[in-house]
Parts: sequence; structure tokens; C-alpha cells
Amino acid sequence: MLFVPGWCCDGTAFQPQFDHFAETSAVTALDLRGCGKSDRLPDGYAIPDLADDVIEFCQTVGIERPIVVGHSLGGMIAVELAGRRPSLPRALVLVDPGPIDWDPEMCRRFDTFAEQLAGPDGEEIRRRYVENMGACDPALGLLIADMMSAIPLPIATAVIQQLTAWDGAKAMARCDVPTLLLRTELDAEDLRLLEIKPDLTVGITVGAGHFHQLEVPDQVNAMIDRFLELTGALTRCEP
Repeated sequence: MLFVPGWCCDGTAFQPQFDHFAETSAVTALDLRGCGKSDRLPDGYAIPDLADDVIEFCQTVGIERPIVVGHSLGGMIAVELAGRRPSLPRALVLVDPGPIDWDPEMCRRFDTFAEQLAGPDGEEIRRRYVENMGACDPALGLLIADMMSAIPLPIATAVIQQLTAWDGAKAMARCDVPTLLLRTELDAEDLRLLEIKPDLTVGITVGAGHFHQLEVPDQVNAMIDRFLELTGALTRCEP
């Protein structure tokens, strides 16, 4: 299992899942470029670039046919990876991914956000944004906000600036591996995703915000376990 974190996050954003699945499976978490312990490069922050990084990481480390578990931006990267390299992932788990099938309003919102991040009040705007991730536990919300605020603002901005250029619907249409989508609630985009990929499995958690893998890990872990059991996607190893 390969865990891919979201925007301005590092591999610790999946710690409860890493610990849970490490008992029975080979698990790896990575930090995307510019985040955590990875190099803070001057460019290469579009989703296809980040997907290429994950592909190269798998080749370098020797990970074959992983179950790719991506949160937020990491879920978008997982879809791009599966769309371009369908032979690489065994299955996908998309934990509250960012927009995949963009509509005009969502494009406007993210383009405006990118402009704000690049402006003189970018740090303050980023901080307000990451503090509003819906965590019910104030202490956890602060931990998440501090983690996301630690990434250099130019890197955070570069990712957002290039998001709306990504054709996620095309990538999703080419994704032919078992895929689990985890949400806190369904919206209109999710209904479109089900039209694009009718075999998409959907799970809804209760009592959490965007980081439900940290807020309600027991629910998330159980849903992933059941999905992998039903699809036969997980190859167990000795603990």
C-alpha cells in the first residue's frame, strides 16, 4: 500500500492508516516534492508532474502493483497515475479527493484562490483556508493547520495555480482498476464521477471534515479493509 498525502501535507497525514495496515501489509508513505523531507524544487508542481514523481518513486524503491491511497490532492494524483499507467496500481482509494470533474464555478473558485495566494496577503489567506478544514477536534485542527502552513507559500501557490489545467475527467475515464471514493457527503461532482466510472465504490463517513482519515480512522480503515476484501485487491504479507 502506498499512501500519497494532500496539498501542503506530508506522510504523517495517514499515520492511523499506516499503523493499521502495517500489521498485515507492506506499507509506504511518501512526501510529495516540496513537502516534508522531499526536495523543494523550483517547478514541477502540476498534477502530471507529481504523478510522474510517484511513478518514479515506485520504480526506484521497487514497489509493484501498489494499492494507492491518496488524500485530497493525493487522490487527484492517484487518478492521474491510474489513467496514464493503468498497469501500475492494483487499486485506488481516494480519500476526499480534490476536484476531478471540474465545472466552471469550481474553476473560478480555485483560480481566485491561486490569485489570492500569490498576493500580498497570501500567508494569511492560506492560514485561514487550512484552519477551515472542518476538524471537530480543535487540537487536531491546529495540528493540521500547522502542518499545512509549514510548506513554503510559493510551493503551495504553484500547486493551486496549475490545478484547473488538469483534465481529471479524462484520467478517471481511463482508470480501469477498482476504486474506492471516501467522502463525508456526496455532491453533484460525485454523481458525475459515478457516470464516468459506474463501478466506482463510494463510502460515507460520519462526524468528520476533510481529514476524516485522521478524525475517524476506525471508520476509514474499516471501509478500506472491506473494499479490499470485496475486490481481492490486497495481497497479504506476514507481519
